[in-house]
Amino acid sequence: MFFTYLRRELRRRRKAALVVASGLALGIALVIVVTSVSSGMGRAQDKVLQSLYGLGTDMTVTKAAQPQADSSERPRFQFDARESGSEGEQSSDRVMVQGFQTLSASTVTEVDEQSGVADAVGGLSLQVIKVSGEFTRGQFQQNEGGGDAAGRQGGASGGGTGQPQGEVRGGGADFDVNNYSVYGTDVTKPALGPLTSSKITSGRTFKPAETDAKVAVVDSAYAKEKKLKVGSTVTIKSVTYEVVGIATADSGDSAANLYIPLKQAQTLSDSKDKVTTIYVRASDSQKIDSVKSAIQKNVSDTTVTTSADLADTVSGSLSTASSLATNVGKWLSIAVLIAAFLVAGLLTSSAVSRRVREFGTLKALGWKSGRVTRQVVGEAMVNGLLGGALGIALGLAGAYAVTAVSPTLQAQLGGGGGTGGPGGGGFGGPGRQVAAKTLDVALTAPVSVTTVAIAVGLAVAGGLTAGAFGGWRASRLRPADALRRVE
Repeated sequence: MFFTYLRRELRRRRKAALVVASGLALGIALVIVVTSVSSGMGRAQDKVLQSLYGLGTDMTVTKAAQPQADSSERPRFQFDARESGSEGEQSSDRVMVQGFQTLSASTVTEVDEQSGVADAVGGLSLQVIKVSGEFTRGQFQQNEGGGDAAGRQGGASGGGTGQPQGEVRGGGADFDVNNYSVYGTDVTKPALGPLTSSKITSGRTFKPAETDAKVAVVDSAYAKEKKLKVGSTVTIKSVTYEVVGIATADSGDSAANLYIPLKQAQTLSDSKDKVTTIYVRASDSQKIDSVKSAIQKNVSDTTVTTSADLADTVSGSLSTASSLATNVGKWLSIAVLIAAFLVAGLLTSSAVSRRVREFGTLKALGWKSGRVTRQVVGEAMVNGLLGGALGIALGLAGAYAVTAVSPTLQAQLGGGGGTGGPGGGGFGGPGRQVAAKTLDVALTAPVSVTTVAIAVGLAVAGGLTAGAFGGWRASRLRPADALRRVE
């Protein structure tokens, strides 16, 4: 009887049911879209952070660079004087530790021994400035016609009246400056560090035995720019390295242009047993804050930066959109849901008021108030579930549209020195410690099973809310109310 009456009443009041369901559907759809977009924002931010510190890294340990009191650390380049007739290309490399003061390699072991640390590995960030080119000798040309000009040039070139008079013309210098980043990586632990955010797309990665080998892995963008491939060679400070692999960054922005074994990087920069960054993986991702505190307490004079610290420094349209989705979107969804629930309740209560004769007559025929209330709540629940189904469909369509369009957001990773931010190093890696970087990230809106479950829960809650309004109104009706409506 319950379901028969329910089906008949819903068919008879299709328009009213559709209005209630549509209001709930709008609120539920908005919740799904906002939740899925927020999830997409989180994934985009994770992608940006992975590009900074590498997969599997929970935090880094560094020591901030101190300002130099003198100019002795400024790059200086010296070239040999060439004898007559021995012109040719010359080059000079300046290899500098980038971004931080160095830490002793023993600090890596000290950090690794802290409670909650699963693994730790050191790396050395370098910046190479290479100046190469050649001088062109000028040609002496004798003046024609003498005169004051010839006399002046003669004094400069020959000195005496019996010497040829003329001047040196042409000549000069043509030098190119190549500035690139090099990262010394611990080849014995390939699963940790900035190279893990790149995929080897040609050749191979380092072998654990190549701790002091003259081999290099080159970022794909830099390899394309310099026309390098597997088997090519690169020279740094007169040391030739064979390219054994080409790495492509997952995020599109690599940590360094070149990667070489850590010992080789230490030798090139005269930084024996030194590192600039210690990459740390925690044994439990839920205890990262306690691990950070332990390192700060037990390993003196260091700065510890976690991914959460770094996430706060990401700016640009990604940060703005994330803030809008989290704050404005969340409160807008709540406001719309509250409004939808209230409207559904009021419409259901109004519908009950219009059915006074019907419900009064049913009570006169023996229906209890509880049975009438259950009938009204049942109708409201069906309307709620119908609204939930429509809302899920609309929400999935909206999320799919966002993913299909994939709007591009920019993440600005602030530059400058400092104490562990992306510009100051921290998770920044060798390619990001001097200037700010901008990454382009495509936004998606993934819909999880949890989001759909929340939508179903909201549909049920909406139906119960509407049913509560209508049921309360129906329970107050008396058979006499129906008689007063009889004409």
